[in-house]
Amino acid sequence: MRASPPAYEVTREQREFLERLQRDTFAFFWEASASGNGLTPDRSSNPDLSSVAAVGFALTAYSIGVEKGWITRAQATERTLSTLRFLWHGRQGPEPQGVMGYKGFFYHFLDAHTGHRAVESELSTIDTALLMAGVLEAQAFFDRPDESERAIRKLADQLYSRVDWAWAMSPKHPPLLSMGWTPEQGYLPFDWQGYNEAMILYLLALGSPTHAIEPRAWDAWTSTYRWDASDGFPRVAFDPLFGHQYSHIWVDFRGIQDPYMRSRGIDYFVNSTRATYANRAYCITNPAKWLGYGEFVWGLTASDGPLKIVSGSEAAHTESPFHAYWARGAGPDHRDDGTIAVTAVGGSVPFAPELAIPTLLQFQARFGDRLYGKYGFKDAFNLSFTEVPSDKSGWFDDEYVAIDQGPILLMIENFLTGRIWSLTKSNPYLRAGLTRASFTGGWLEGAAQVPIPMPRPPESPPGTLITVPEREQPATPTPSTTVR
Repeated sequence: MRASPPAYEVTREQREFLERLQRDTFAFFWEASASGNGLTPDRSSNPDLSSVAAVGFALTAYSIGVEKGWITRAQATERTLSTLRFLWHGRQGPEPQGVMGYKGFFYHFLDAHTGHRAVESELSTIDTALLMAGVLEAQAFFDRPDESERAIRKLADQLYSRVDWAWAMSPKHPPLLSMGWTPEQGYLPFDWQGYNEAMILYLLALGSPTHAIEPRAWDAWTSTYRWDASDGFPRVAFDPLFGHQYSHIWVDFRGIQDPYMRSRGIDYFVNSTRATYANRAYCITNPAKWLGYGEFVWGLTASDGPLKIVSGSEAAHTESPFHAYWARGAGPDHRDDGTIAVTAVGGSVPFAPELAIPTLLQFQARFGDRLYGKYGFKDAFNLSFTEVPSDKSGWFDDEYVAIDQGPILLMIENFLTGRIWSLTKSNPYLRAGLTRASFTGGWLEGAAQVPIPMPRPPESPPGTLITVPEREQPATPTPSTTVR
């Protein structure tokens, strides 16, 4: 079992390119989140709509900005503190409007100015987990004794401890976690099953000092995995690459294994490496014969797509092979419409730098400012889509999508310095989650075990409503209608 990234020495040119890409991508999070409350827009075209997952990526990005010298520690402290204060004091309750969240969870989308629930989105378990991963990374980074950094650490503890992970257990398939809840319908009729980005959700839910789920939930989740060896890259299958990247931003899975991975003789890091190779190999084979696919044009994951340039609704183009925002991927299902997402490659840099770094360089050299702009790479492109007015050479997105920008910036940092991994290894909650999921080996072994603090249940901030009984569940829940 390989316990470290493949030996790959970056050239001076490559390092300079990666750091320039990081700097430009960081600028998106720093400039877009500058509203005073720290809420990060979901995408560049709509500064009024925030995604709480994007806030988690932004909070993690600030420590990189400090270490690289792009912002001062004082600037990062002020921004982080204002963000955590806004999240902590935001109104929580079961009402459909005028609240930020409920039971410590946050709605998927928030009004970027008021912080209130937006677009009838769901109370999202995974987006809250991505937010909390950023919160805990900030807690680890701001470790100085001054008043502001102490306040950051306290607020981080309060926010994480307030999340009632056990309440989010699926009413139909316990102990699995539900994907979410809405005031109108109750729990969504979808649970977190099969390998995907929810690994960070289960680990944070297991590690909670106040509202932890049972350890058997991890075994229940891994029992729904699907192993695939049909393409020559045997791995736990999940077609879009984001599912192989998100959790790895905050957790160094090199050399540590749960019972499932021990039975397979690899770890989750190696699994993601195989998924990266499989994604590229599929694009090179190109069974659907999309234009441009090849050695340096690959990368299938959830991203924007070209259909939105024709219409905001896919319903008007039911015969079209193209899609708008869609989870594309290479695997048993082969969801593919010719759209390449840069984040699929950028987020894979630690797993396969020998593939990802040359591809990123080729993206910039070949497509120039059609794909690379003020904030680094734009979201996606499709060379087969020729319905673009006055341009028959393909479609190039004009958007920056926060949850796609985040993996590019943060995973390059993990490859270059391992900084995020080093910070989160010290977090007692994350270590507890890994231990309760029966991970062993690697950096979890031999190190002094940090005692897990057991704080009092957090006090409710002003405006919090706590009068609703646990686990309301209407008779006929319906899926969220949120569209990114």
